[in-house]
Amino acid sequence: DTITIRTANLDDAAALLAIYAPYVEQTAITFEYEVPSLEEFRGRIAQTLRRYPYLVAEENGEILGYAYTGPFGERAAYSWAVETSIYLRQDCRRGGLGTRLYHALEDASRAQNVQVLYACIAAPVSDGDPHLTRASIDFHTRRGYEIVGTFHRCGYKFDTWYDVVWMEKRLSDAAIPPAVVPFSSFVK
Repeated sequence: DTITIRTANLDDAAALLAIYAPYVEQTAITFEYEVPSLEEFRGRIAQTLRRYPYLVAEENGEILGYAYTGPFGERAAYSWAVETSIYLRQDCRRGGLGTRLYHALEDASRAQNVQVLYACIAAPVSDGDPHLTRASIDFHTRRGYEIVGTFHRCGYKFDTWYDVVWMEKRLSDAAIPPAVVPFSSFVK
C-alpha cells in the first residue's frame, strides 16, 4: 500500500481546494454557494491546525482526500467535542480511503482527549435528488456514528430544500475528562 496519511500544510491548499471545488459547484454536500479563494482556503487550513488535526491522504505525492476536525461550539465547555469533515477526490470514493482518513482522525482526536465527534450532514428531502444522496449518512453509520438530530428543510441550494442530520460518535465517557491538548503540540 502506497497511501500515506499526514498532517496538511499550507502548501497543500491548492490541491485540497481542487478536491473541494466540485463539492461546492455540483453537490449539496456543502452549503457553500461559491468556491472560496485560495487565500481564504489557506487561511481555513491555518486556523484549523492551530488546535485541530487536518489530515491528507497522499499517494506518490498526489493528494487524494482530506479530513479535519473543528470546534463544535465556541464556549469552553464544548472543548471535548469536535465537528468532523471529510472530502475525497471524486475518483477516490468508495474504496476505503475515507475509512482510513477517519481512523487517523479518530486516533488524533483521542490523543487530544476529545470525548465526542459530531458530523453535520446535508440530507436529501426526497429520493432521486441529483445533487445529494444519503451516502455520507451511510458512511458515518458504518463508522459507528448515530443520528442524534434532524433539522428539517434548513438548507437551500440548487433551488431545493435540504435537511441537516447531526450524527455523533463517542470516543470516551470519562466522568472527569483530561484537558484537551491542541493538535499543534503533536506536529513538528
